[in-house]
Amino acid sequence: MPEASILYAEDNPVVRLAVRDLLESEGFRVEACADGRAALRRIEGREGYALLLLDDELPGPSGIELTRRARALAHRRTTPVVIISASEVGRAARRAGADAFLKKPEDISRIVATLARLLAREG
Repeated sequence: MPEASILYAEDNPVVRLAVRDLLESEGFRVEACADGRAALRRIEGREGYALLLLDDELPGPSGIELTRRARALAHRRTTPVVIISASEVGRAARRAGADAFLKKPEDISRIVATLARLLAREG
């Protein structure tokens, strides 16, 4: 999935940098933001993201709320969304419209494969 553009929202700077570096090393383009407000501005904008990767526990709108908002927008209805969280919010994430849920920290090793699978399905 080289050059797929990903919007990544994560408030923890260490995690944000590590995941961004991992994804970029795999050929993804990553636009990272540190809070839900910044992510919402980008989601509501016209940038053509191939996938939204959202931490659930963000300052401002949560990843689940951002997913709901994205699904209400015509240009984001089919954009794959992955929610990542240390909390047990998998069921709520799917109800909001997320395509996948990854639990931190144990599922982070599956992040590249999960994104690649969702992007291949969209392609």
